[in-house]
Parts: sequence; structure tokens; C-alpha cells
Amino acid sequence: MADRHLYPDSPELRARWGNFAWTEANAAKAKEVVARYPEGRQRSAVMPLLDLAQRQVGAETNTQGWLPIPVMEFIAAYLDMPVIRVVEVATFYTMYNLIPVGRFHVQVCGTTPCMLRGSDDLISACKKRGMPTGGVSQDGLWTFTEVECMGNCASAPMVQINDDNYEDLTAERLDAVLDALARGETPKAGTQEPGRHTVEPSGALSNLTAMVSENHDYRGEW
Repeated sequence: MADRHLYPDSPELRARWGNFAWTEANAAKAKEVVARYPEGRQRSAVMPLLDLAQRQVGAETNTQGWLPIPVMEFIAAYLDMPVIRVVEVATFYTMYNLIPVGRFHVQVCGTTPCMLRGSDDLISACKKRGMPTGGVSQDGLWTFTEVECMGNCASAPMVQINDDNYEDLTAERLDAVLDALARGETPKAGTQEPGRHTVEPSGALSNLTAMVSENHDYRGEW
């Protein structure tokens, strides 16, 4: 499961992140986000602003990004809300990283459909590369987390790496994706099954065949 403890506060952490502030571009984005909410409901912007802050930290550290305590304090002050409310949101949703992560956060689904389709092999492939659980690999590239269902059961097993999902994986296919990322390339996201485009059945359709070329209405035939 994802590690949900806060990174320890320290003078060193304060020295690095205590003066966190939006970049010029993100300040404009933050203003736009807050403006989406009715007057008096601006605190509802906490989730998108936490995501924006995490991405800014990621851009500054060449990683996927995470949320140091001073950064959460900045968000709390920006939205005029208690820090604990911001922390409650950040610790509840696993989309927010509470500790430093690598450039690529490899989240392997270990729930039953993925497990039955070989997620254990994917986890072994990650371990062979020296990916630490809840830490950063020595080369700074990788962080590994085993997570619960991410909703791609029809194309299991799957892995989420930063913002992209990779599906229909084998250990060899995952290695190919990871090798491409390590080389600075952008591998194709989605299914890795040759000839499959989304989550349609692999091979020829056995039913609803008239839907291949057009939106066929079967209701009159049923």
C-alpha cells in the first residue's frame, strides 16, 4: 500500500521549502482555479491546488513531486483555512505524495484481477531494478508502490507511472516501458497488447459484431 506518513519536519526541510511560492505561471493557474468556486467556497479548491503545488515541486526537483509540510502550510494560508484541513486531504488521497519520490513513481496494482493476471511478476521486475518501496532508487529515477484497484480490470495487469497507465503488461513489456522512460523517451501509454487499442476483446469479436464499423442499434432485434 502507499506510504501515508508525513515526511518529518526539520530545519533542513524549512530551509528548502519554507519560502515556497507559486511560480508566475502557477500563480495565474491558481487564481483561475479558485475563481471556479462560488464566493465563500474557495476552500473547495484545496485538491486542485495541492496537485498544482505537487507538480511545481516536481518541476523544481525533476521528480514526480511531493508535498512537504511547508508547502501544505502555503496552501492553507493561500485558501485561509486551517493547516490540519489541508493535511487531512493530502493524507486521505493517494494521488498526493507525502514523502520524496523519484522521477517516475511506479504504482503497481496488486488487487485480485491484476494479481490473477500476473502482477506478482511486475512487482518482481520492479524489485530487480532496485526500486525501493516508499523511497527513491539510488539513481533518482524510481519509486515503487503497490496500490489497490485503479479501474483497469479489463486490461489487467496494469501499472500507473506518473500520469499514465500501462495495461496488458507482462514483466517483459513492463521492462520495455521502464527502459524507454530511463532513456528519456515517451512510451505508448494504455494497452501494450499488440493489435488492441483500448479494452475491446483481444482478437475477433464474438458478439455485437455490427458495432465494429458503426453505432448499430440492436434494440429492434432483441
